[in-house]
Amino acid sequence: MTIPIRRGVFLCLCLLFPAACVPADTDSLQLIRRGEAEAIRKAVQRRDPAVRPFVEVLRRRMEADLKAGPWSVAFHRPPRPGIALNDFYSEGPYWWPDPKNPGGPFIRRDGERYPGRFVSNDDDLRSMGMTLMILGMGANFLGKSRCADRAALIVDAWFLDPKARMNPHLEHGQAVPGINNGRGAGIIDTVPLIWALQGIHLLKDARLWNPEREANVRSWFAAYLRWLTTSPKGLEEKGAKNNHGTWWTAQVAAYSLYLDDPAAQHMAWDRVRDFLVPSQIRADGSCPLEEARTRSLSYSAMNLNGLALLCRMAELKGVDLWKTENKEKGSIPRAIAYLTPFVQSPETWKKQQITKFQPEAAYFHALAGLALGSREYLELYQRLARTNDEPVYLLLHLLLALSVAK
Repeated sequence: MTIPIRRGVFLCLCLLFPAACVPADTDSLQLIRRGEAEAIRKAVQRRDPAVRPFVEVLRRRMEADLKAGPWSVAFHRPPRPGIALNDFYSEGPYWWPDPKNPGGPFIRRDGERYPGRFVSNDDDLRSMGMTLMILGMGANFLGKSRCADRAALIVDAWFLDPKARMNPHLEHGQAVPGINNGRGAGIIDTVPLIWALQGIHLLKDARLWNPEREANVRSWFAAYLRWLTTSPKGLEEKGAKNNHGTWWTAQVAAYSLYLDDPAAQHMAWDRVRDFLVPSQIRADGSCPLEEARTRSLSYSAMNLNGLALLCRMAELKGVDLWKTENKEKGSIPRAIAYLTPFVQSPETWKKQQITKFQPEAAYFHALAGLALGSREYLELYQRLARTNDEPVYLLLHLLLALSVAK
């Protein structure tokens, strides 16, 4: 049974994080409020037992990441003609050589990853994004200025150095050998840029970010946001009714928050209200397009991560997307309630799931628990994700450790 604690959480936030109760427009650091970041810093300084386990993990990750990178799309290039040195390139994970036509166009095997595909740019982008977020947390929460120095090196290589920088488009994402050199579906590959920007937000908040570098990074993201929202591939992905549409919108929201672009922000919020919730969620909370996949539980959870992330980003700007309902009364909270029993007990899921489901990869319960006042969701997240040391989970663990009465 869900225990209502919304009022209690709000009062707790106001006591612990005074800035959480000021107008949202002045307080958003994308996924965390400035007041929340300050409270975490103070908890670290006083060695608060509530945050200590997660701070220890953060320190270990930070020390490793201070030696990691830099990465560049130019360091590893695909064996494909016509792809520029600075262009990001990846190949669709579920496309395989056709045994009946060797050397011909690849064929699709949904949910089965082809081990021979080119993954170097994809892997490097993910490493870059995760590392920047860890370094931002190390600088902001732990006061380690050397994190900013390493972050600057990483940012320069990926975004700014003319010889190494990624061109601000994704014309060659998730290509299919023998069929095309890139698809709109490849845009989901740049989701790690959300985590990179979270790190930059934290570096800026710690006043450890060079203004000239900041201006150049903003120019890069402005160009990429323009491509996402105007190019044929970007518009194709915008129209996707499944998780691809969700994560396109989440990226637009994150980049527009960083750029302080109200028009793009409002477009993202409207996209959730007018398109994603109506096209994805049924009255019982199910998402049929995700359930049609061969990894149906994994895709359902991944889609809810993106929707909850959108709700959190909007919430910090004073916009409530959690209450959005479609004509069938489908909503994001209803979708979370529908999926929760299966996240807790994946063996009860009766639809197709050809790989092992990883419940620790779901973080939508943490965001929903805070917003909706559900102790059940908060405790479920803390139980399932406790061993996950990726930066978004560490950030949520630190936040929950201080904002929820134990």
